[in-house]
Amino acid sequence: MSSLADIVTVVLVAAGALLFLAGALGLLRFPDTLSRLHAISKADNLGLGLIVIGLLPQAASIADGLKLLCIWLLAQLSAATASQLLARAVHRGRAGR
Repeated sequence: MSSLADIVTVVLVAAGALLFLAGALGLLRFPDTLSRLHAISKADNLGLGLIVIGLLPQAASIADGLKLLCIWLLAQLSAATASQLLARAVHRGRAGR
């Protein structure tokens, strides 16, 4: 059972890391602020989700698993808030394009 959990962890963490890499590539390649924001927010949210799900089988206790889920939830909420504020600032013309 342990080797199966290890394989699942490696696959999901690697997939999450690839999504982080794709988000960083989108951040560098897309032309304007809103498309960059879309690329980085979507890829990072899904990437972090895959990493957290991959690490859950490795958690030593239920409390550790809940801590991972709380970290993911906090990242989701803060990323959504930051994205909304940045998009609003770009829409109103206060930030560069």
